[in-house]
Amino acid sequence: MAEVTPSGSGGPIHLTGPAVDGSLQIRGGVGGISFQLEELIGGAEKLDAAADELAAVEVEVRRIWEDLCPYQNEPRPTGTAALMDVGEAQRSIQAVRTELQHISQQVRQCKTDYEAAEAWASLSRGMGAGLANPDTLARQAGDAWLGRVPNREVAELATGPIAMGALLALSPERFFMAIGADLAAGRHIAAAVPLLTGLGGRSISILKPRPVTLERQETLPIEFDGSPAALLERTRIINERGEGYIEVIEVDNGGQNAYVVVVPGTQSAGDDLGGDNPFDEAGIAEGLGHGSAEINKAVLRALQEAGAEKGAPVVAVGYSQGGIHAMNLAADELFLNQYDVKYVLTAGSPVGGIPPAAGVSTLHLEHRQDWVPGGDATPGPDTRDRVTVTLNQPVRTPEGEDGGLGPGHNLTNYQDGARLVAASDDPSLVASTAVLGGVLGAGGTATATRFALTRSKPPPMPTPPRPSEIDRAR
Repeated sequence: MAEVTPSGSGGPIHLTGPAVDGSLQIRGGVGGISFQLEELIGGAEKLDAAADELAAVEVEVRRIWEDLCPYQNEPRPTGTAALMDVGEAQRSIQAVRTELQHISQQVRQCKTDYEAAEAWASLSRGMGAGLANPDTLARQAGDAWLGRVPNREVAELATGPIAMGALLALSPERFFMAIGADLAAGRHIAAAVPLLTGLGGRSISILKPRPVTLERQETLPIEFDGSPAALLERTRIINERGEGYIEVIEVDNGGQNAYVVVVPGTQSAGDDLGGDNPFDEAGIAEGLGHGSAEINKAVLRALQEAGAEKGAPVVAVGYSQGGIHAMNLAADELFLNQYDVKYVLTAGSPVGGIPPAAGVSTLHLEHRQDWVPGGDATPGPDTRDRVTVTLNQPVRTPEGEDGGLGPGHNLTNYQDGARLVAASDDPSLVASTAVLGGVLGAGGTATATRFALTRSKPPPMPTPPRPSEIDRAR
């Protein structure tokens, strides 16, 4: 906890960092530090405006006093007394105006001191050793690596290349061995470059976006629940439908139709990396490196085929890689020219570096034992409309199950966290879930339409010249 004393404030300000509600750590939203600082400066501006109005009144009262001066020799009730009363009124207005200006200065100084304390706290967290007590350092050293995977904080320290290499999961064994070697040598984590370059020329074609075709499959009625946990369950359902599927849900909210776009997580390609499934590991590269351009076009067509009218409100939901694509919808001008993205929900997704359009509310769930959300090395910003929730409850991989990317990345654990979010009385979470409920209503029967997405084939690799052709070129 940082402590600062604003100039002239007469007392310290205590900064506790992100809000905590049980196992939830909440950053951003209406309870976030950035929003509170915005409120402070907004309050200071209102004080300044009031002081300016009083200054104008003060000038007018002074003019009246000057106009009364010739009457000071008149009988006291209409002369001296009136002159004294007006003069006293001017001094009172001046005193109030001066006090408002002083308060405004104090509020602005508070904002400056808050920002300085936050900067110092961030520096302290970054430097680590020497700025934390021994117990904290011991805990950090012990749980920076959780089993065979790093935690979220370690991932956020990574550079872009390592994030991409890790997320592509080109070789988990080589990845973790390389990280361990770099850490043991005292170097910054930068192990993903050889993983990417090891692909050689093939990476050039498989990691570039390619057109995605769309085919409507089935439309069916469903019982709809618009809670965060239930929306994440839709990502499980569409993932189980098969590779390359998305879902568009039409919801009747009091006579106005709203639409939910559901995008699954990464679907492993095996030996067919960069094949026809746009949600394989290469899809992460398209999302983080190319703004999900081709996926966005496919989702736009899916909404149109599902009957969504231009300007209809949209909620985008995605787990893991799906969260990247969901956030990119909220940042795509072409998409936003057609539909009104109101809300984005992500779980276990590296989306800190994707800025949504102004006015889009977003809720991001991260687990401390999940390195994937930190894979883009960018923490979620603390803004009014953007809330990031870190789940801190310890989780383990059930006996006999594949550990995958670690227990923190398990969708079921994120659903458990989403239920805690819905039950929380934290002001940022209450405001965020209220926006979601306002768009989708209380739930009931809805219509779900599934679409199959197919990535086009990559261009053929150029045939290397035969030795005889090289000789002729010489």
